[in-house]
Amino acid sequence: MGDTRSSGMRLRVLETITDSALRELELEKLFEVLLSRVRELFEVDTVTVLLVDHSGEQLVARATCGLEEEVFQGVRVRVGTGFAGRVAERREAVLIEHVDESTVVNPLLWERGLRVLLGVPMVAHQGDLTGVLHVGSMVPRHFSEEEISLLQLVADRLAMAAHAYRSRSEQAAAAMLQDSLLPARLPDFEGWQLAARYVPGAGSGVGGDWYDVFSLPDGRIGLVIGDVVGSGLAAAIVMGRLRSALRAYALEFGDPALVLGKLDRKASHFEDRTMATVTYAIIDPVAGRVELALAGHLPPVLAEPGEETRFVKARVGPPVGYNLAVTGRENAVVDVPPGGLLSLYTDGLVERRGQDLDSRLELLRGVVSPAPAETTCVRIMAALVGDQPSSDDIAVLVIRRDPPAAAT
Repeated sequence: MGDTRSSGMRLRVLETITDSALRELELEKLFEVLLSRVRELFEVDTVTVLLVDHSGEQLVARATCGLEEEVFQGVRVRVGTGFAGRVAERREAVLIEHVDESTVVNPLLWERGLRVLLGVPMVAHQGDLTGVLHVGSMVPRHFSEEEISLLQLVADRLAMAAHAYRSRSEQAAAAMLQDSLLPARLPDFEGWQLAARYVPGAGSGVGGDWYDVFSLPDGRIGLVIGDVVGSGLAAAIVMGRLRSALRAYALEFGDPALVLGKLDRKASHFEDRTMATVTYAIIDPVAGRVELALAGHLPPVLAEPGEETRFVKARVGPPVGYNLAVTGRENAVVDVPPGGLLSLYTDGLVERRGQDLDSRLELLRGVVSPAPAETTCVRIMAALVGDQPSSDDIAVLVIRRDPPAAAT
C-alpha cells in the first residue's frame, strides 16, 4: 500500500468512526452501518462481531456482513480456543493466512471459502473486553501493519458502543427484575404491622439487596433480608434465584438455620463465585416468639416498651456460598412483646466510606423505638440516609407487634 493510498484510507476510516450520525443509531443499526463500511474500505468478503456473554467466558456472534450464518446459527466460541477465542484471550491482533480445519475451529469459516482471517480485540476504555472484530478474504492477500492498526480503531469504536449499550441494558433489566421480585405490597397479618424500604445505590443503579415477607403453611410468618455481593444485573439475577430457592426451602423446613444451610449448599454448588449475606426469621404471630439465623448478616435491632433498644444476640454464621458453613448454622430465639418491634437491614444502611461502623450502628440503635412500623422506617431513613445518597443498596424491613390496646 503506497503512502498516498495509506493516508487516504486512514482518513476514510477516521471519517467513518467519527461520523456524528452514528451517535443517534441503536446498536444493531450501528453494527450494520459500520460493518458494511469496513467491508468496503478494507476490500474484504466478510466482517463479523462477536460479543462476550455475561459469563465472560464465551464469545457469541452478534453481527456480520457477508457471513450471516454465524449469527443465524448462534455461533459460540470459548475464550482461549479457536481463532476468535485466541484474539480475545491475547487481546491482540491475530492473522491467519491459511484457513482450514487445522487452523480454525469453526467450519463455517473455511466452508465459505475464506483463505485469510484477521481478528482484533474489542476493548472498552475501562479495559473491559467486549468482543472480537474479524474480517475475512476469499482470496490470498496481505494485511499491512497500517491496515491492522486501522481495523483496531474500528474495533475500539465498536467496543465503546457495545459497552455503553450493555451498561444501559443491564441497568434497565436489573431494575425491572428487582421491581418484580420485591413485594409490591406487604402482606397483612393480624396483630402485626410491617413497613419496608428499598433504595438502589447511587453508583450501581441496582444490585443484589432484597427483602421478603410470606406466610408459612403452619400460620407462622417468614421474614428475609439479604445482600448478594456485587451489583448490576449479575447480582440481581443471583438474588432472584436465591430468593426463590429460600422460599422453596421455607415451605419444606421449619428451622431457619436448616433453611440457610440448604440455601448455602445450593449457592455453593450452582452459583459459582457467588456470596451473599442473609437473615431468615420465623415469627410465631400468636406467641410473639422469633426464631432466626444469620448468614454473615448484621443482627436485627429489637425495641421493647420500657426497655433499652438493643441488637439481637445471635451467632453470625458465615455468608452463603463457597461452602463456608462447614460447621453448620445456629438459631437464636427472641420474644417480641406486645408493642415490641424488630428491624432488619442491609449493610448499605450503616456503612459509609470514612465513617466508623460502630458509630453508625449506635446511631441506628438510638433511632429505633417501639413506635408504629412505618414511623420507625421513616425515622431510620431520615437519620441514616438523610440527604446523602448511599453508594450501596439499602434495604430495611420493620415488623411491630401491636400493643395491647390496638390488639383489643
